[in-house]
Amino acid sequence: MQDFLDKVSQYPRFLISITLGVFFFVFDKFKPLLNKPVTAIALIGLVMGTFVFLSLTLRAMLGLSPT
Repeated sequence: MQDFLDKVSQYPRFLISITLGVFFFVFDKFKPLLNKPVTAIALIGLVMGTFVFLSLTLRAMLGLSPT
């Protein structure tokens, strides 16, 4: 039973490491775009727009009130 719990406890660490790896990879690819102000504003707008879109979509799907 202890061996099983050791294996199960490794999954959250694996998930965190994969998530951080993907985040750093994507950030590294977009880092040169942050050097120019025009592309930085566009990139920030795209990220914010994506967040708002996902938020509104999930609220509509779950039937939550907009407040």
